[in-house]
Amino acid sequence: MAKTYSAAGVDRKVRSAAKKYMDFNPASKYGKLVKTPFNLLYPMDGRYFVKTADGVGTKVLLAQLANKHDTIGIDAVANVANDCIRCGAEPLAVTDIIDIKKSLPRTIRELYKGLKAGAEEAGCSLVGGETADVPELLNADYHINCDCVGEVEKDKIIRGSVKVGDIVIGLRSSGLHSNGFSLARKVLFKKWGGAFDRFKTIDGFDKELVLECLEPTAIYVKPVLDLCKNVNVLAAVNITGDAYLKFGKISAGFEFYNFRPQPLFDLIQKTGRINDKEMLRTFNMGWGFAVVVNKWNADNALGILNKHVQSEVIGTVTSKGIVALYKGKRIVLG
Repeated sequence: MAKTYSAAGVDRKVRSAAKKYMDFNPASKYGKLVKTPFNLLYPMDGRYFVKTADGVGTKVLLAQLANKHDTIGIDAVANVANDCIRCGAEPLAVTDIIDIKKSLPRTIRELYKGLKAGAEEAGCSLVGGETADVPELLNADYHINCDCVGEVEKDKIIRGSVKVGDIVIGLRSSGLHSNGFSLARKVLFKKWGGAFDRFKTIDGFDKELVLECLEPTAIYVKPVLDLCKNVNVLAAVNITGDAYLKFGKISAGFEFYNFRPQPLFDLIQKTGRINDKEMLRTFNMGWGFAVVVNKWNADNALGILNKHVQSEVIGTVTSKGIVALYKGKRIVLG
């Protein structure tokens, strides 16, 4: 049974080496671009725009395992909308791409039900998309991804400028979101060599296991944009692939000391005999998004965020490294 993300098929070192060849063009006919830790913004008509793109990954395999496709579109929108707001931009429009073995009416109807629900929650419009029947290219029944365009005024851009002593606030996740499924599937489900039947009901859970895993990704557009209107947000992180290693893109160190993993994370860890470090490098462990604010703004920020979603102080900015204080241990993540 897989105990690490690498053993499950996702090698961080190889992927990191490959990403060095992702060569984006920094030129713009409209003016100088602004680079933040996670986004590249381009100017137009006095405003700055950002475009994000992402997919749902192997979570679609669980939707197919359960024959339930009406929420996976929410995940697709959530991934790009949550990426968009990392620089303070408001999502404006979303488009989708669905590669599918066969465009069955029920499947497409359910996928678009989720896409529309996600766009509504993100406060933006679903303005177009493309569905292609490409059975020769697919092992899965389909794959779905989206892109999102957002805008922000120049003086409102979240630039990722933090200093030692600043406060990290975590926004509660809805569960696994759309990350770590290459490992989670192989630990949990018999189809991929795991421990349980797909519709197994585990003590302490409200739904069958596959439905627990399919809980859609939380969309943080409303709380984060509300916060940006009232508080100076120094940095924002979408805690997705590589989990707390994501903070490494910000020029600072971080120490995290507050984690609230839902029971599903505990089940994955115990069933797969996964160590704490690997869990924290793979899964969100209860916090799906994070913002960094000055310590004197922390109480105000918490008051605003908690009107929308459970939010707590989860860490502080340090001089270097990414460290977790977890279960009485000091774990160096990166």
